Amino acid sequence: MAKIASVVLTQNLSDTQRTTSFNHSANDDEIPTIDYSMLICSNDPDQRLKALQYLAYVCEEYGFFYLVNHGVPDSVIERALNGISDFFNLTEEEKMDYEKKDSTDRIRWGLGFSPGDHEAVKREYLKVLPHPKFQGPAKPAGFREALEDYYRRDREVIINLAKAVSKTLGFEENYLEKEFELETGADVSAMNVYPPGFKPNTQIGLPAHYDPGYLVSLVQNVNGGLQLNYKQKWINVDMPSNALFINIGDHVEVLTNGKYKSPMHRVILNNEVRRVSVATVHGPSLDTFVKPAPEFVVESHPPAYRGMIYKDSLEANGYNEIDGKSCIAQLRL
Repeated sequence: MAKIASVVLTQNLSDTQRTTSFNHSANDDEIPTIDYSMLICSNDPDQRLKALQYLAYVCEEYGFFYLVNHGVPDSVIERALNGISDFFNLTEEEKMDYEKKDSTDRIRWGLGFSPGDHEAVKREYLKVLPHPKFQGPAKPAGFREALEDYYRRDREVIINLAKAVSKTLGFEENYLEKEFELETGADVSAMNVYPPGFKPNTQIGLPAHYDPGYLVSLVQNVNGGLQLNYKQKWINVDMPSNALFINIGDHVEVLTNGKYKSPMHRVILNNEVRRVSVATVHGPSLDTFVKPAPEFVVESHPPAYRGMIYKDSLEANGYNEIDGKSCIAQLRL
């Protein structure tokens, strides 16, 4: 498998022109890079097969990777990130129009990681539900349209990735689409700003956590900040230019009975730059009951997770759908 990797993979540990000084007890180990064009678009069957075999290895061994040549134009990503930055520059009074109202919120603005913790966690966020029906803030001008364009293109990439992941599991390409009812899949997106100027004892921007859903995509305006826990150690995410960062979500872990695992990750603050990011959790339909599939349950490997309706998993621990919070600890047996 390592020989295959060298054919279809280009490792890019760092882009020194974009890397900032994020560091909090982490290593700079290599993170796999998947070339979307080889995986999805190549007309060479051998090239596509090798890319698929490598994706299978990466999903099982890592659960996360950089995605390059994905086809989402730089201008679309830049327009969305600039719009997010402009939203966070609105007055607090304007942003408070989207403060938590009730459990049915489809747009929500707030501070911190969870309600009430913003004094300890330096993060401002805006959350929306891009799919199955997108709604976005009315201000600033053009922001809603920029977001909608980005989410449409991002989802197209993710659906194609889901087809490829289905094949890596030994099924036809629509396997995950059918199992998770993705036509009405419930996506949750968190736009975050992590400002500079933290005190030494408040370096955590977002505590260690997991993500629900089947696949999660991330873009950001500067390099650094995100750290992944891999084999009991933290590693820095130094994204190649123009890449998406992808990780496996909790519900692929549950469906595959732990074959593919959702990785733990956190965000570390930087005292020099303002980091803006968009993390989108792509999820099953809210009514989908997700449990280990029979194909991944054998006598030597019984079910390691309890089944749960996706909506119930999002609302576990007192959260709402738009919070997009993981409950993997309750799902693991």
